[in-house]
Amino acid sequence: YIVVGSDSGKITILEYNPEKNIFEKIHQETFGKSGCRRIVPGQYLAADPKGRAVMIGAVEKQKLVYILNRDTSARLTISSPLEAHKASSIVHSLVAVDVGFENPVFACIEVDYSEADQDPTGIAFQKTEKMLVYYELDLGLNHVVRKWSTPVDNRSNMLISVPGGLDGPSGVLVCAENYITWRHQNHPPLRVPIPRRPDPLGNGSERTIIIVSSVVHKLKKGFFVFVQTEEGDIFRIKLDYEASPDGSIGGISNIRIKYFDTIPVANSLTVLKTGFLFIASEFGNHCLFQILDLGDDEEDQKDFMANQLPQDEEITVFFKPRELRNLNSVDELESLAPLIDSKVANLTNDDSPQIYTLCGRGARSTFRILKHGLEVTEIGVSDLPGIPNAVWTVKKTSDERYDSFIVVSFSNATLVLSIGETVEEVTDTGFLATTPTLTVAQLGDDALVQVYPQGIRHIRVDRRVNEWKAPGNRTIVRASCNQRQVVIALSGGEIVYFELDSRGQLNEYRERREMASSISALAVGPIPEGRLRSKFLAVGCTDNTVRIISLDPENCLQPMSMQAVTASPESIVIVEMTDTQTSTTSLIVNIGLINGVLLRTGLDSITGNLADSRVRFLGSKPVKLFPVKMQGFSAVLALSSRPWLNFSFQDRTKLIPLSYHALEYGSSFCSEQCPEGFVAVIGNTLRIFMVEKLSTLFNQTIVPLKYTPRRFTLHPETKNFIIIESDNNTWCPSDKARLLLDSSNKMNDVSSEELPVEQFGLPIAGSGNWASCIRIINPVVAETMGLYYLDENEAAFSITCCIFHGTPNESYVIVGTAKDVTLSPRSCTSGYLHTYKVVENGNGLELLHKTQIEDIPNALCAFQGKLLVGMGKVLRIYDVGKRKLLRKCEAKVFPNCILTIHTQGNRIIVGDIQESVLYATYRHADNRIIIFADDSTPRWITATAMADYDTIVGGDKFGQFFMVRLPAETSEEVDDDPTGNKILYEKGYLNGAAHKLLHLSEFHIGDTITSIHKVALVAGGREVVLYTTLMGSIGIFAPFISKDDADFFSTIEMQMRKELPPLCGRDHLSYRSYFIPVRYCVDGNLVEKVSMLSNDRKASMANDLDRTVGELVKKIDDARGRVAF
Repeated sequence: YIVVGSDSGKITILEYNPEKNIFEKIHQETFGKSGCRRIVPGQYLAADPKGRAVMIGAVEKQKLVYILNRDTSARLTISSPLEAHKASSIVHSLVAVDVGFENPVFACIEVDYSEADQDPTGIAFQKTEKMLVYYELDLGLNHVVRKWSTPVDNRSNMLISVPGGLDGPSGVLVCAENYITWRHQNHPPLRVPIPRRPDPLGNGSERTIIIVSSVVHKLKKGFFVFVQTEEGDIFRIKLDYEASPDGSIGGISNIRIKYFDTIPVANSLTVLKTGFLFIASEFGNHCLFQILDLGDDEEDQKDFMANQLPQDEEITVFFKPRELRNLNSVDELESLAPLIDSKVANLTNDDSPQIYTLCGRGARSTFRILKHGLEVTEIGVSDLPGIPNAVWTVKKTSDERYDSFIVVSFSNATLVLSIGETVEEVTDTGFLATTPTLTVAQLGDDALVQVYPQGIRHIRVDRRVNEWKAPGNRTIVRASCNQRQVVIALSGGEIVYFELDSRGQLNEYRERREMASSISALAVGPIPEGRLRSKFLAVGCTDNTVRIISLDPENCLQPMSMQAVTASPESIVIVEMTDTQTSTTSLIVNIGLINGVLLRTGLDSITGNLADSRVRFLGSKPVKLFPVKMQGFSAVLALSSRPWLNFSFQDRTKLIPLSYHALEYGSSFCSEQCPEGFVAVIGNTLRIFMVEKLSTLFNQTIVPLKYTPRRFTLHPETKNFIIIESDNNTWCPSDKARLLLDSSNKMNDVSSEELPVEQFGLPIAGSGNWASCIRIINPVVAETMGLYYLDENEAAFSITCCIFHGTPNESYVIVGTAKDVTLSPRSCTSGYLHTYKVVENGNGLELLHKTQIEDIPNALCAFQGKLLVGMGKVLRIYDVGKRKLLRKCEAKVFPNCILTIHTQGNRIIVGDIQESVLYATYRHADNRIIIFADDSTPRWITATAMADYDTIVGGDKFGQFFMVRLPAETSEEVDDDPTGNKILYEKGYLNGAAHKLLHLSEFHIGDTITSIHKVALVAGGREVVLYTTLMGSIGIFAPFISKDDADFFSTIEMQMRKELPPLCGRDHLSYRSYFIPVRYCVDGNLVEKVSMLSNDRKASMANDLDRTVGELVKKIDDARGRVAF
């Protein structure tokens, strides 16, 4: 069972159902109001190791204990809550103490602020102590008592429960700054210092260090504890204790702490029984490590023991950092968090644009290129003697697991390659090598068939060959076959049908079918399990039709249904795929057209009728289709100007491109080394590849960065990205070099060497020290072309490209920096605007001049051949000069701090850090900037974008998305005012500008929005609003074209709120209205969960909307497919 505490004001107990792959709600008890409140429990959660009780606590005052029992059917039951409240107390940590089978005990670190709250002098606050408190649940009397309390270090931040009963000494490890102390009732405490890294820059002993995550793992004999510091260092802790003859364990005699390894900082650590360590990383990719050794025999690292160190004195001990030795990195779960900024552009001329992102923090920062498509692992590439036109794989017998041959067809020959440890050419297979091949298949139990333009070659297991020759001067133009049926199309539109009899002989059906027009595509369906033949043949004709022909003996070659298409079919494949409507397999006819469109149409397995067509544009080339296997299920490889894969994954049908070269022909490939792969031809090469990760929508290309990226811009001429990176608490290059030199002169040992930042991170210098650089990246080759460091404690905060009036043919790069920046309160000694000229064909920067300003420049924007600079409350216009930028205009009318600037014409839209967006206009006549409209709702803006001339979309740091618009009459009035005097002298309204913005839409996303763009993501699709969030999410808001669509999806959303309420009890409507009521926005994620409903519930929902289930699901799928991936 899993117990969940959330902001819903409810405690929820879940059980995992492996059959449905979902969590099922077992119990849900309400105890308080929803929302993040100080005194409503949910922040802390601890479960008794024996599963008898659980305590859920708030940040302040309230703690509740629930008793958990089992009924006669071994199902979990939960009691009413028992209170363990303490007024005027703040909880810092809460764990369950392992006491074996005695009454459950919970431990808290608490601070009582009642006296400090009443004392205005602050003396009581200075004397306030942190207390370690034990709460005992008396199972006999059914109440909670405060059993024991003792003062602990005021810097304590975390508790770790120690195994008890027969497994260990019980108690808790109290983690504080620099020290870890074992404490338990009726036993003396024992303290050990946390070892630190030797700092070659001379700041190691002055800084304090804390524990941020831990995990306890029990062994057959004993246990150990892994703790991780805020720098990523992992230490292994062991406790020495002795057991009495009856098995009971008293106190401990020693604590031993030893350096283990250094890995990325984790929010949570988990040790698996199979010997793996999983870290849920705070930022960046989550990692899985294999534990190679516990480090007991490592002599390089000292074991620090508590009984050998003074207990009452301040002491500092150091360990020797090294590369990973006890852990081996096995796998990574990719994460974009923190995603700081993004751009959307099609710089590689693909069918869809790429998303370029700045991710990570410190030395683990990355520049990532996200391309829509599955990641492809290339296994082998071989040159062929000519340019092939087709390729197939085939088995020798039906019961073989792996493919035996690769058959490659050329314009005048056929090449057969055997598949083994190596791929080699063979000539004794029975295939005709002097002619091109139309198709190859394994027939019956042990025969092969080759169809070529002049006939059919049936190859028996004993190498006997039966041949059927095409009549007269006619040739075979198309062919399709399965394990028992062969269908060919002759020139002139005639269909000939063959079927395998019980003796293994391939017999021609006595009649032929003449089509009204030429045949361009053929596909015979797969044979259903337990049947002798497929009932259906799909025929594509040049008259833009697809016909379903019966292969049933009773009405063989008789037409059953027809579908008109928009262009001539190029290829057809019939496959059995999982249908999202019914969660059962059904026949799907996939039709690839010459205009690059893929049609997926359902085929009724009884009547042969075609219905429920789905359309998707794949590319500019004709679509070729090939049946393949993915995870044991049928799938379709579709080739156009880029390859696509249509497959079923987690009960949903997906159509996703492959991040690979454009392929000309393909087939499935199965060997011992590659059980589920593909073989394809490109030019004169044969390529074998596989797709491993089916769950990832984007393929990532990663470029490592040095510091935390802040902003970046695209240079319009060279298409290179210019990134600014800066980190606080980090030494700049000149200071670092000076300190390293001083350290080496003093110490002359290995500790004076700087640690590799990739593993150990950047050295911490203290607040107010900044390191910063400017980087040029070529996004096509994903390489750093130039790197320029800023020195003298300067940090870069903003960047833009600007074309000035005086130099219309040259684009300058402007970087906004500040010196000696303090973040809180926000201040700096001076700001600067660096003006760079792009040189070396876009691969270098040349500094022209440096302009000093008074504040931090957080926003830069090109404006009518000049530069707009937002610095604090001031908005300025600069023009370029020979020695510095020249100030042309200034407006000191903005409320707090300018974060974003957008312009169009004379209009300037400014995003303020605290007061939402403000609309201003620039008056050329008197060179003034005047605010004429603002938002009536204050917002802590993080990102904005212009949807049109009057409309702004944006997000704030609380996760609220909004869309506001300037009223049309106000917009016309401002633009048509020739003098500008009217808006200059208009009276303000509600302590702000004269005009207010209209609120069009509000929606709570739940994560800080870091960037927002208006883009078109698919070829020919509508523009959407794409946003990224701090924790690495990428989402879109798509506009509805008609009111009918808006009503349709709003109705589904309303019904889904009842059908699929959130697991943890939070009301969906109130969550999406967390700060501001949701307005004119439908939750598409909730709507798409319709496919998770049972068939009856889907039918009921479709009936309420006067639609069929197929129409309901199709409309939901189309809503995404038309605008996004």
